[in-house]
Amino acid sequence: MPSSRISAPVRTPASDHELLVQLLARMPDPRRRRGVRHPVGALIAVAVCAVVAGARGFTAIGEWARDAGSAALERLGLERGGVDESTLRRLFARLDADRLDAVLGVWALARTALVAGRRVIAVDGKTVRGARGGSTAPHLVAALAHGSGTVLGQIAVSEKSNEIPAARHLLRLLDLDGVVVTMDALHTQHDTASLVTGAGGDYVLTVKANQKSLYEQLKALPWASIPAVTRTDRGHGRRTTRTIKVVDVPAWVEFSGAGQVAQLRRTVTRKGRRTVEIVYLITSADARTAPPAVLATWVQSHWEIENRLHWVRDVTFDEDRSQVRTGNAPRVMAGLRNTAITLLRLHGHNNIAAALRHHARDTDRPINLLLTA
Repeated sequence: MPSSRISAPVRTPASDHELLVQLLARMPDPRRRRGVRHPVGALIAVAVCAVVAGARGFTAIGEWARDAGSAALERLGLERGGVDESTLRRLFARLDADRLDAVLGVWALARTALVAGRRVIAVDGKTVRGARGGSTAPHLVAALAHGSGTVLGQIAVSEKSNEIPAARHLLRLLDLDGVVVTMDALHTQHDTASLVTGAGGDYVLTVKANQKSLYEQLKALPWASIPAVTRTDRGHGRRTTRTIKVVDVPAWVEFSGAGQVAQLRRTVTRKGRRTVEIVYLITSADARTAPPAVLATWVQSHWEIENRLHWVRDVTFDEDRSQVRTGNAPRVMAGLRNTAITLLRLHGHNNIAAALRHHARDTDRPINLLLTA
């Protein structure tokens, strides 16, 4: 079963400058001390390198470690010979996945990029369908930095809960001071907005027809008399025009710190066929820090979490067919995939599939990548 326990935030000033391997070395070891041959941090480091080389499960990680040889493994902190698949399988099933994700988030946060002058984080959920086994498949909520594509955190949704409280737990683990958080319509909730502003951040929340009353109220605003900012992009056989209109928030909008509301019209033309989608936005960012063009950029960049994380894990890593199902192992493996994606993106690899093949051809490549990150 996925863990529902939340670890305390891992925020230490020194960690912003530490290498990833140094942070992994401080992970608590769930194993009994007797008979332990390898440090837990070194085993995680081996697994990260194997995933960077394209490994999708424990068998492939064990094979990578065996082929790497003792000299390569010593560079990662394994000084007493190789490591087998069963050792990794038992460890990852019991590893504190909350703590691991928090550690990885601290490391990634210091390496995020700015979007229109602000650090912007997208939050969204994904089900790991292949890990269903005999129970509910784990549903994981992740935070992704716009621009850099680095994964800042991840948390499992309790089997008896849903994505909304899980996302709030994840936000509490992040340092939101000065950060903009973008979320889809599911998370357009008063408590979520209050959490973000209370932590010193700003939110950009989407309103769709699933919130009928609020949607109709926003729709009734005099948008026809409000000037628009329009941008057209072409690519992948389609033309996309985004038109945004922004006004100061009406008094009847009760979201904490709300400063502006917007209408966003997205028109897509492909092979002569046109589709139009209209959504509304509520944001706590004011007109000075979030003029229409900036707000539109933040909203467009939100979908990086779908295209640059969820899609990559599904298609490149074939996550939905993963047979890793025991204990915390599915979530740990998802965290390793997140880390591999982040490592590769930070080193300029936009095509993750090609990057995996590149690092699979030389054992030193993933090790060098990790030891300098």
